[in-house]
Amino acid sequence: MNILMVYPWYPDTFWSFRYALKFVSKKAVFPPLGLLTVASLLPKRWNKKVVDLNVRSLKDEDILWADYVFISAMMVQEKSAKEVIDRVKSFNKKIVAGGPAFTTSPEIFKDVDHFVLNEAEITLPLFLKDLENGTLKKNYSSEERPDITKTPIPSWNLINFKDYLTMPIQYSRGCPYNCEFCDIIILNGRIPRTKTAEQIINEFQILYDLGWRDSVFVVDDNFIGNKENVKKLLPYLARWQRKHNYPFKLFTEASVNLADDPELMRLMSLANFNKVFLGIETPNVESLRECDKMLNVNKDLGESVRKIQRNGMQVMGGFIVGFDNDNESIFDTQIKFIQQIGVATAMVGLLTAMPQTRLWHRLKKEGRLTKMTTGENTDGSLNFIPKMGKEKLIKGYKEIIKTIYSNKNYYKRVWTFIKNYKPTVKSKVRICDIRSFLKSIWFIGIFSKARFYYWKLLIKTGIRKPRAFSIAVELAIEGSHYEKVARRVLAV
Repeated sequence: MNILMVYPWYPDTFWSFRYALKFVSKKAVFPPLGLLTVASLLPKRWNKKVVDLNVRSLKDEDILWADYVFISAMMVQEKSAKEVIDRVKSFNKKIVAGGPAFTTSPEIFKDVDHFVLNEAEITLPLFLKDLENGTLKKNYSSEERPDITKTPIPSWNLINFKDYLTMPIQYSRGCPYNCEFCDIIILNGRIPRTKTAEQIINEFQILYDLGWRDSVFVVDDNFIGNKENVKKLLPYLARWQRKHNYPFKLFTEASVNLADDPELMRLMSLANFNKVFLGIETPNVESLRECDKMLNVNKDLGESVRKIQRNGMQVMGGFIVGFDNDNESIFDTQIKFIQQIGVATAMVGLLTAMPQTRLWHRLKKEGRLTKMTTGENTDGSLNFIPKMGKEKLIKGYKEIIKTIYSNKNYYKRVWTFIKNYKPTVKSKVRICDIRSFLKSIWFIGIFSKARFYYWKLLIKTGIRKPRAFSIAVELAIEGSHYEKVARRVLAV
C-alpha cells in the first residue's frame, strides 16, 4: 500500500515567520508532527511519503503513486486543503482526512472519502480494520481519549531536517481550564494526559541521534496542565541536557499560573527552556470573567510576566479584543499594557468564534454568528456581530497593530523585556547564528527603516546586557516579520 501524506500550505500569518525565514535559510518553522505520528501508526510494511506544501510542491507523480492520500490541517489551512482535495479527486484517488479542521468542521470538506477524526490512536485502527475487511465507512470518530504513553515516535525519516527551523515534540494533551473561546478541550479534553519521562527522554535522544542541534518546541497547549507530572519530568530532562552539553533550546505554551510556582520556573530554566507563550488575553477583568479566564483574574499580570522573564524565559503573549465587555477604551488600554509589560512577541487578535466552542454555540444561539472563521485571528476579519459594532472594533484593532508594531514601539518593548530578562539558556554560537546576524545587519541594519532602532538596541544590549545579545538579534529579525504582517492587516 502506498500512502501519500499531504500537509497544506500555511498562509502568511503572525506565527508563520515566513518573512524571517530568509535570515536563517529555512523553508518552514515546523514539520507536520500530526502526520508524522500518524505515519508511525500505519502498518510498517506500507510505503509512506510526506509532502509538506510549505517546503515543496505537490507533483502529479506523487498523487499517481498513491493508493490513498492522507491530509491533515488546521482551519487556517482550509483554502489550501480544499485545493489539495480537488486536485487529488481529479486523479480519482481516495482521500482520508483528519486533524483539527476536519474534526470540528467536517461538513465544509464535502469531497473527502473518509474522515478519521478526533485522536488517531483510537480512530485510525478502526479505519485500518475496515480497510482490511473491505467495509470502509465515511466517518470514524470517538469521544474516547487514548493513553498517549503508547503513542509511537514520529516518523522523522519522512522529512528533511534542513528544511525546518524547529522540531516539535508533544508531552501532553488536554488543558484543565475551560476558556469560552478555546477549542483545545474539544480536541483534547480537560484532563491533561502526559507521556512518561522515559518516553520523552527517548524522543529527545532520537532527535539528537539523528543530528538535530537546534530549538525544540514542546507543542502542548498547556505544558503545565499537569504540574505534578511535569515536575517529575523536568529533572530528567535537565540531566539529559547537561549530559549532552545542552543541544536543544526549548520553548512551549503554558498558563499564567506558571509565575506562581518558583520551583516550576526554576526546573524549566534548568531544562533549558528559554521561551514560553502565555494566553494573557486582556487587562480588562470583566472580559476575563466573561470568557471564563478566571485563572488571570485577581492577578498582577505584569508582575507575572516579569517573574517568568527573571527566571530566564522570554514571554510571548496572546491578547484579544472584541469581548462583549470591551468598550472603546480597550484599544488604548491594551497598547499601554503590552508596552509596559515588555512582551515583544505580542499576538493581538480579534475575538474569534472557533467551531464547536462554547463561544461559537453561545453566539449561534444569540443569532450573532455571521460566517465560518478563517482560523486566523490576526487577519482583521470577524465571524460574529460584536456588541461594540464591527467598524469601531476593526478600526480600534488596526490602531493597536499599527501602534505596537511601529519600529519605535516594538524596539522600545524589546528593550523593556531585555532590561528585566535574566538569561539562563545554555547554547553554543554556531556558524548559522553568525550568518543570521550578518544578514540582519544587511537587511535591517542598512536597508531597513528600523536601522536606527536596530543599532540602538544592539549597542545598548552589548554594553549593558551582553548575555542577552543573541535574543536581541533574534527579536530584531522577528520584528521584520511582524512589521510586514502588520502592514498586511492594515491594508485589509
